[in-house]
Amino acid sequence: MVQANPAVSTGSKRSWQSRLYAQRYLQAMAIPGVLFMLLFNYAPMYGIIIAFKQFKVTRTIAASPWVGLTHFQEFLGSEDFLNLLTNTLGMSVMYLTIAFPMAIVFAVLVNEIRSPRFKRAVQTVSYLPHFLSWAILGGILISFMGESGLINEVLVKLGVLKAPVIFLGEAHMFWWISVFSEMWKETGWSAIIYLAAIAGIDQELYEAATVDGVNRWGKIIHITIPSIQGTIVIMLILAISGMLNANFDQILILKNPLNALRSEVFDTYVYRMGIGTGRFSYATAAGLFKSIVSMVLLLLANRGSRALTGDSLF
Repeated sequence: MVQANPAVSTGSKRSWQSRLYAQRYLQAMAIPGVLFMLLFNYAPMYGIIIAFKQFKVTRTIAASPWVGLTHFQEFLGSEDFLNLLTNTLGMSVMYLTIAFPMAIVFAVLVNEIRSPRFKRAVQTVSYLPHFLSWAILGGILISFMGESGLINEVLVKLGVLKAPVIFLGEAHMFWWISVFSEMWKETGWSAIIYLAAIAGIDQELYEAATVDGVNRWGKIIHITIPSIQGTIVIMLILAISGMLNANFDQILILKNPLNALRSEVFDTYVYRMGIGTGRFSYATAAGLFKSIVSMVLLLLANRGSRALTGDSLF
């Protein structure tokens, strides 16, 4: 039987303590962040247990009776579940196939702008919507897409429409409105990380390609895109893991009784059942189910990416 060497253990302990002391100022700077996460991210997780209890505000969590998986069974067997899953996944798939690639394309196009002044102007204009809340942008969209809004006036005068259309009153249009309004707000901001990755590409690669007679399109295909593949993969993994996390603020603002059939998603449903009707245990069970599925999607996307491309998040 091999025995541990006390000298080695003592040396390792001293080494750890020495490193901790040497990094004492950095460690002190990290303490507020750690405390913030413990207080606002981990401590509230205790409330998850109400998904397995019949909780009422008149009783404490500890005093509430256990009901096991009753709320999960009710949620999965409800008439709303299939519609929620369809709407959430439908909008998420559209986002992955349209909005996600658009941020990459936009970053590449901005990088190809040769005038520094014009490049900064384009970036500034594209970033601006990100800093406006959905309460503001949602009001603008509702006004523009109303029966007497700007979009209807333009389309009617151009002869595209014979009569005004209440766009947010048409349920079948909601997915498209959601995806394209999200692109309007976030494409410029999402492109920042790709622009940062492009800025880190060795410029000698482009110079060598120029010497070999490669045009700008060839440089994009054979140098720019392959060089930022790792960044694209990581962002794609995160996007896949968040497929069930619809943009709550956006949908809550744009949602109305006329489009509710195609606008109700998991997040708005949890909000409506929890805050609206006071069924806190049921809403928590629905939210916990969504979180578990998101974690599974993250693990599957990470493993698939590692197997296909060699790049992964962890």
